[in-house]
Amino acid sequence: MHRMVRHALAAMAIAAALVGCASQPQSTTSLDYKSRAVTRSDGGLGVSTAVLSAAESEVVYGVPLANKSIQPVWVEVNNREDRAYYLLSPGLDPNFFPASEAAEAFFPGGTQDERTALDRHFRRLAFRNPVAPGATTSGFVLTNLDEGFKFVNLDLVADGRSRHFSVLAIVPGLRTDYHISEVFRQGIYPPEDIVNYTDDASFQAALEALPCCVTNEEGSRNGDPLNLVIVGGLDDAFPAFARRGWRGTEEKWSGAIMKMVHSALAGERYPYAPVSDLYLFGRAQDLALQKARDNVHQRNHLRLWLSPMQYHGKKVWIGQISRDIGSRLTVHTATLTTHKIDPDVDEARSALTQDMAYSVTLAKFGFVKGVGAAPKSAPRENLTTDPYYTDGLRCVLVFDPTHTSLAQIEFFLSTGIYETGGQSPGRVKP
Repeated sequence: MHRMVRHALAAMAIAAALVGCASQPQSTTSLDYKSRAVTRSDGGLGVSTAVLSAAESEVVYGVPLANKSIQPVWVEVNNREDRAYYLLSPGLDPNFFPASEAAEAFFPGGTQDERTALDRHFRRLAFRNPVAPGATTSGFVLTNLDEGFKFVNLDLVADGRSRHFSVLAIVPGLRTDYHISEVFRQGIYPPEDIVNYTDDASFQAALEALPCCVTNEEGSRNGDPLNLVIVGGLDDAFPAFARRGWRGTEEKWSGAIMKMVHSALAGERYPYAPVSDLYLFGRAQDLALQKARDNVHQRNHLRLWLSPMQYHGKKVWIGQISRDIGSRLTVHTATLTTHKIDPDVDEARSALTQDMAYSVTLAKFGFVKGVGAAPKSAPRENLTTDPYYTDGLRCVLVFDPTHTSLAQIEFFLSTGIYETGGQSPGRVKP
């Protein structure tokens, strides 16, 4: 009972503080999914794909698919090779919905003629194999619902040949916080400010010269340690996160706040719950991702800032990761509430590294010096006075579109890190 009252008070504090000043984002209802399709090609095979929003899928299918947690993915295959290809639907979603099953979900109460018409409509929209030589085929595969973005894996097989495409597709509808950031726009850094590092020693030195921690908006107080570096972008790093079940975070607007209130009181999942703003390079995080459990109080979450660095031409993101293990009241935030973090922040860093090892696109990882060691006996505090302890290192994860097995992941950097007798993590092994 005490816990329920505490959660209720926290929820009401959030609502009172934010609901009045937050604005509702604009929704996208136009049927323009083909205009935002992502296109890839390999050899004589080209693919285009787009994920429909809830509003778009209702227009196309005539029924609210999102209410049944069903999401159409549009796929077009252009086959310029000498043999037929087959699209494997389980590659998009192991639990995909056949057209007939999805149509059946909307049959109760309808006449037989209505049932037949809807079934035919669903089947007509479905992607149809094979894709003959010289042909272009398009249609929909019905998958489980994702919001914000979706990892789309397209596996096509032919006699003695296969093609594989991985795409991170934006899904309109959910107002994710990165939509209001300039991070995915051109010109966040002038070209002359970007430094491309091609040797590991210089790259390590540059990473170790970064600030120790995130700060408050004024930059006057240090908070959580900057303990993560992500090297990669839309074709390798972010698909890896999506593949492993990481989700975006919703912008802090009135609807999101009310969802947090409901989730806190009802104990229901809210995998897109907003995160508070922390600061680096004079701005709030460019992107936040999370892997949530079954309630709003527990999640592993990270914040990322695009840096003016590159590593062998790849974007470099500086990050902060920690694990939320509960909620509490506080006077240090405008909402009077905050998540309580696991003080062992290295555990969240390690868990992410191990998770990414299974993404099949983690090429190498290593460590550089960061905030400096803080033992359990003498912890530091973040901006909301939560204690944390750490070995003081930053983990650097480098991604590549080429599939990499566990045994192929390389260990790099880490010069001078283990000279005092500590043991190198070495190569990731199964």
